[in-house]
Amino acid sequence: MAGGGQFYVLRGLGDFWGFVAGWAVLLDFTIDIALFALASAGYINFFIPVLNTHVDFHLLGLSFSGVQPILILEATFLVVMLTLLNILGVRESTRFNEILGAMDIVSESAILFFGFLFAFNPTLLIHQMTTSWPDPFHLAYGASLAIISFVGLESISQASQETIRPGKVVPRTSIALILTVLIYALAFSNLSLGMLPWQSIAAHNGDPIAWLASHIPILGLFVGPYVALLGATLLLISSNSGVFGASRITYSMSRFDLLPRWFAKVHPKFRTPIRTLTVFSGIALLELWLAGLSSNAYDVLANMYAFGAATAYMLVFVSLLVLRFVDPWTPRPFKVPLNIRLRGKDGETRLLPIAGVLGFLGISSILFLVVLTHSIGRIAGPAWIILGILIYSWYRRHRKLPIRKSLRRNWEKEQLLVYEDAGEHDLADEFRENLERKRRLHHETERESVLPIGTKVLDVPIHTNSDNEHRRKRNGGAK
Repeated sequence: MAGGGQFYVLRGLGDFWGFVAGWAVLLDFTIDIALFALASAGYINFFIPVLNTHVDFHLLGLSFSGVQPILILEATFLVVMLTLLNILGVRESTRFNEILGAMDIVSESAILFFGFLFAFNPTLLIHQMTTSWPDPFHLAYGASLAIISFVGLESISQASQETIRPGKVVPRTSIALILTVLIYALAFSNLSLGMLPWQSIAAHNGDPIAWLASHIPILGLFVGPYVALLGATLLLISSNSGVFGASRITYSMSRFDLLPRWFAKVHPKFRTPIRTLTVFSGIALLELWLAGLSSNAYDVLANMYAFGAATAYMLVFVSLLVLRFVDPWTPRPFKVPLNIRLRGKDGETRLLPIAGVLGFLGISSILFLVVLTHSIGRIAGPAWIILGILIYSWYRRHRKLPIRKSLRRNWEKEQLLVYEDAGEHDLADEFRENLERKRRLHHETERESVLPIGTKVLDVPIHTNSDNEHRRKRNGGAK
C-alpha cells in the first residue's frame, strides 16, 4: 500500500507514532531534494572546476570559511526548476528513467571492470588500509552515514500501490536493490583505495565516481566526462523523486488526519498539490542554504538525513513485530526467514521474526551512533521531530480529535480494494477466507465466555429476523 514506512507504522502503532515516522521520513525527503540537487551540481562542475571555488566571508559578526556560494546557487536553481515542473505536472518518462538506470548499471560495471584490470594496485590498497584506518569514532560516523541507502527501499515501498502484482515484484526488487548496493559499494570502495590516495577522493566528494573514472589509463579521458554527465542527470532525477515523494507522503498523512487537510488541496488547473510542493521544497531550500554556510554542505545534509532515516525505520521494525501478533490474518506472500512459531489464545499461529528483532537492534544502534557522532544531527533531528509533534497536537486539538489515541478505520476494506486494484486476486480471496475464520473464532470465543465452565456448546444455526419472517409466511402466518 502507498505511504511507505509512514503507513506501515500507522497500521502497526497507531496515529501518533505513524505521524512521527512520517514526519521523520519527510525530513529525509526534503534533504533528498537538497542533497541530490547539490550532488548533481557537483557533477556538472566536473566540466567547470572553477565553479567549486571556496570563499571566506563575515556575516552578522560570524565568520564562515570554505563556503561554496556558486555551488549552492546552482543547486538552488535546480530545486526551483524541479518544483515548478512538478507544479505544472511535468514528470520525466518512466521509460527514460529505465534507460538511464540501465546505462548507469552498465557504466558502473565498466568502470569497475577496466579499473580493476588496468589501474588497481593491491599494494596501495593494503598500504592505505594499514596506515590510514579510521579511529573508532570516524568508523562509527561512516557506518551511520550508510543508512542513506535506505532511501531506495523507501522509494520502492512508496510505489507499491502503483505496482501490478506487488506481492512478488516488490520483494524481488528490494532484495535485488540490497545486493546491488552492497556489491557496488564494496567494489568502488576497494577500487578507489587501490587507485588513488584517499585524500584525493575526499577532495572530490562532489563528483567522486567521475574523478575515479578519469584516472583509468587510456579510457579515462573519455569515460570521466561521460560518467559526470550521466551522474548529474541521475542525481537530478533522484532530487525530483524527493520533490514528488514529499508531496505523496504529505497527501497520505493529511488523508488520515495526521496533518492538516490544507496540504491535500490540489491546484484547480494543474491538478497538482501545489501547497505541499511549495512548502516542502521551500524547507529543502532552507536546509540547503544553512548547510551551504559550512565548508562541506554534503556532510551537514547527511548528518540530518541519518537521524530521520534511523528514527523512521526503528519504528518500522517495531511495527513489523507488532503486526505479526495483532494481524496474523493478512496474507504474507513473502516473509523473511528464521521465524519462531508461537500459538496465540485464539488458536492462530504467530511468527516471531528473528530478522526483525536483529533489525530493530541494528537500527537502534545506528540511531545511537548518529546521536553520538553527528553534532548537527543530534540537534536538528530532534528539533524537527518536536516541531512536528507540536503541529500534530495543534491540528488534532483544533479538529477535536484525540492526540494520543487513534481514529477508527476500516483497514480490512481498504486492503481488499488495494488487492483487487493491484491484480492480487489470490491474496484477496485468501484474505477474505482468513477474515471469515477470524470472525468465526471471535464469535465462538464470545459464546464460550458467557457460559459456565463445563457447558457443552452445540453448533446450531443462527436465524435472523428475515429468516423468521420467511418461516411465518411459509407456515401461513402462524407464529
